[in-house]
Amino acid sequence: MKTTNRRELLKDLGYAALGGYLATSRGYAANETIAVGCIGTGGRTQGLMKALAKIPGVRMAAVCDVWDTHLAAGKELADPQAFATKEYREILDRKDIDAVLIGSPNHQHVPMMIAACSAGKDIYVEKPLTHRLDEGPAALEAQHRFNRIIQVGMQQRSMPQFQKGYELVKSGQLGPIRKVHLTWNRNAARGSVEYHIDPSTVDWKAWLGSARLQPFDPYRFREWRWYWDFGGGVLADLMVHYIDIAHWYLDVDHPEQAATIGNKFVNARWETPDTAQTLLQYPGAQVYFESTFMNARNGAMLEFMGTEATLYLDRGRLEVLPERHRDPHNLNARLPTEPEMQWVLGTGPKGADFYDEPDGEVLHLSNWLECIRSRKVPRTPVEAGISAASAAHLANIALRKDTVAHWKTVDPKG
Repeated sequence: MKTTNRRELLKDLGYAALGGYLATSRGYAANETIAVGCIGTGGRTQGLMKALAKIPGVRMAAVCDVWDTHLAAGKELADPQAFATKEYREILDRKDIDAVLIGSPNHQHVPMMIAACSAGKDIYVEKPLTHRLDEGPAALEAQHRFNRIIQVGMQQRSMPQFQKGYELVKSGQLGPIRKVHLTWNRNAARGSVEYHIDPSTVDWKAWLGSARLQPFDPYRFREWRWYWDFGGGVLADLMVHYIDIAHWYLDVDHPEQAATIGNKFVNARWETPDTAQTLLQYPGAQVYFESTFMNARNGAMLEFMGTEATLYLDRGRLEVLPERHRDPHNLNARLPTEPEMQWVLGTGPKGADFYDEPDGEVLHLSNWLECIRSRKVPRTPVEAGISAASAAHLANIALRKDTVAHWKTVDPKG
């Protein structure tokens, strides 16, 4: 077994240092600080803000959240002089803000992104980019019309083991890939959680945005990912990370068909299933995703299954596992010879949801900031965000309509 040291790999791939900022036609000098406004400073954005704090050349100059508690938490992580507001448009109106980080619920991503484009801001927006299939064209049009730098928060593309995996797939060494297996399994049902939130501390109408009017519900407010008005369940929240990698490696844009089954075995309060499996058909390949909140077996990982070898990836490691070849004389299976032995990159625990060696958030945010300065296309542009989300949307349409969903005939409004 060959194991590559993580620091050596980072150095080899040019990630030993962050920054590398350049002057551009927009006027950012090498030592000029980029002022970022953070919109929706809940738990996910707080994690991104902590990552931003590790990167030179950036200042968190404004924060926004509709809930007093999260707004206060954002202020603690931002610059001491940061502007704070419950109205995100007040950040967009400020001339001293160069870019925004959007970490709102899914249904607000595209509306806020388009508004930020119109205001002349560059954007980092959390995944999934779209909440519905029909939002994709509007998001793409805004990026092109206003010529903004937009990075979608699928940070795997900035992690060295995923870049190495891309090289391996494209080299052909794995053989033709006809099946890809994705998992995101947890043992973390949250149905018994109760939230006691004073409604007067929340701008509920602003939080709803374009979603249907409904009474304030503290559980839905905090667990919005599992309700159709605001999120898309495990397929939109988790599968999009790794289906993005499948699309990237296989050079595909969207599935042709989707079939999904889902159940609420451990959390009857959710609208979306806590246990789901989906099969996606692409030209020449099948992609299978499975997820549950009742058992963490296999964790979060993906495997590209080629005729010559399987490529295993997760947020902490890469493995190449050769197939056992047939002896042409007696057809008996033989063990791989020494050069074919398993090749391992990284030291992370297999299937970990989150692992910071390498720190994908820091790398992905750094790439965004570098592209703001260079005006180059970031690693996960709007096109990639639309593509990954499309698979989740088609799979959810199949689930909700209890049918095989076909791309050519599906209603883009779901």
